[in-house]
Amino acid sequence: MKPNDLHKLQARARVLKAMAHPTRLHILNVLAGGECCVCELTEDIDADLSTVSKHLSVLKNAGLVKDEKRGLQVFYTLCCPCILDFMGCVENVLRSNAAQQKNLVS
Repeated sequence: MKPNDLHKLQARARVLKAMAHPTRLHILNVLAGGECCVCELTEDIDADLSTVSKHLSVLKNAGLVKDEKRGLQVFYTLCCPCILDFMGCVENVLRSNAAQQKNLVS
């Protein structure tokens, strides 16, 4: 493998790793509806502020979300909403797997 190819694959893996948590996937789905402040996400997830902030930090470091501070509140938005198209592909894989499992027991 060429070094440049390895670098690209490692960058992709970092994004996928950041998404590989149910809470972070939920945050991405919530942000698909538009920007949210940390307080709204904390309430929606029913977790403490530090936990939600940690998840948002992982998503931000991976380049999936960006933040904007307004007064005492911090608002988050998706950097690239097209990342949710990937989730549609994941759903297709899940449906395909379910169909294959069903065929095994039929």
